[in-house]
Amino acid sequence: MIRAKAPSEHGIAAELVAVLVAVTSGEPRVLTIQDQSALPSGPFELDHRSLQSGLRAWVERQTRLPLGYVEQLYTFADRDRAGVTAKHVISVSYLGLTREQPAAGEHEASWRSWYDYFPWEDHRLGPPPLIEKTLRRGLMAFVSATPDKAARLVRRQRAAMLFGFDDHAWNEDLVLQRYELLYEAGLIPEALRGRASAPVPDKEAVAAPGHAMILDHRRILATGIARLRAKIKYHPVVFELMPETFTLLQLQRCIEALAGRLLYKQNFRRLIEGQELVEETGEMSLDTGGRPAKLFRFRRAVFAERAITGSKLPIAT
Repeated sequence: MIRAKAPSEHGIAAELVAVLVAVTSGEPRVLTIQDQSALPSGPFELDHRSLQSGLRAWVERQTRLPLGYVEQLYTFADRDRAGVTAKHVISVSYLGLTREQPAAGEHEASWRSWYDYFPWEDHRLGPPPLIEKTLRRGLMAFVSATPDKAARLVRRQRAAMLFGFDDHAWNEDLVLQRYELLYEAGLIPEALRGRASAPVPDKEAVAAPGHAMILDHRRILATGIARLRAKIKYHPVVFELMPETFTLLQLQRCIEALAGRLLYKQNFRRLIEGQELVEETGEMSLDTGGRPAKLFRFRRAVFAERAITGSKLPIAT
């Protein structure tokens, strides 16, 4: 990663970070650099016309991939998240959507499933066993670590609500809150960088599964996942990830990959067709492994003409 240079020992540097997402073969993939431990990023420079143009310039320079849809995520400025000896870096993050293609450029870039970084977020086959086997034990140790009774109750309630303990329903949108709780509990490697001593009451539960990232990049990735999971419920942004023509099953699998949850097939199809956002092409796909399926395309003109009302995804439970 190319970092901004601080003007002095106590200066502030600004970096632009991209969460660039594609869905390939039913898996949500994110573009990474530095041996898959960093997101594409670089400093904001004075000759950049805007933050977004600076981001586009850095991503295209580092990966040779042009950016399509881009929106700003959040600005991160927590000093302790980059490590106790690091310069104070302000990270301005962006979410970009594309279709996967080989990357080249200044850095060796590669695509990786975002569930490699957040394995507890993939509930397409039901709750991952690691939540009960690993995370619950570590979180309950974190709950017990405080002597204050009221604080223990708050910690227990947070853990139960976020990770679906004690009959709480799983909310797929709370990606960032779950990551922050694991960070606070000292259950991920990134937590050890920003403080002299992290609360690690159970050594066997220290390393929650999932690939760590440099600086605060996994937190930024969590923010991007949460934003996209929420957005697909009220905006047809998912079509930015689809090819020009697709089957309804391919569209469903794409949304399931992003949400980390399965959808009720018939309810999903009624929802999509009821919004009139897709139309048949008159052609069939033979690449289904079974019976040929109708091909559809996104009706961009319809979306431009009217506002689309959001609808809760028909998630299978």
